[in-house]
Amino acid sequence: MNIGHKIKNLRIQKDLTQEELGERTDLSKGYISQLERNLSSPSMETFFSILEVLGISPKDFFDEKEQVQQVVYQNEDYTIYSDEEKGYEIKWLVADSNEQDMEPILLSLNEKSEYKEFEPSLSDTFAYVLEGSVCVQIGSDKHYASKEESIYYHAVKNHQIKNNFNGTSRLLLVATNSYL
Repeated sequence: MNIGHKIKNLRIQKDLTQEELGERTDLSKGYISQLERNLSSPSMETFFSILEVLGISPKDFFDEKEQVQQVVYQNEDYTIYSDEEKGYEIKWLVADSNEQDMEPILLSLNEKSEYKEFEPSLSDTFAYVLEGSVCVQIGSDKHYASKEESIYYHAVKNHQIKNNFNGTSRLLLVATNSYL
């Protein structure tokens, strides 16, 4: 069992940052990060304190009931978020992808719109342009990709995707869930 990965997944499910979990357990953000990467092991007291904040009993934490893995996802499984003001729509293609190593989405950008800017992370991002044309800005560098072209980058600088087309651009985008 990967205890650190399980703690991280529970923290994300509870919509807590490492800093927030640390504050609620009197631990540092750095220590929480080390636990999640299995670089450190907590004392029993610390471990129980973390589980209490995460709202799970030790029994449930270690219970490895056989779960049926969902392999095929259908339209009704997708989660859609649309920001009409900013001009984009995100369709999460895997319901629990924020708990997995990869997060696949369909991103649609209206004319002259842009997706939010992301801060540096340890994530890798892959995208395939389904229609239109986009500008990928990584730091101060700009890269352009059109229909049927692929994009791949390490997210070690601020990065953002902008529509570079006189119409809607659509991308299949997959990012790894790795944070600094």
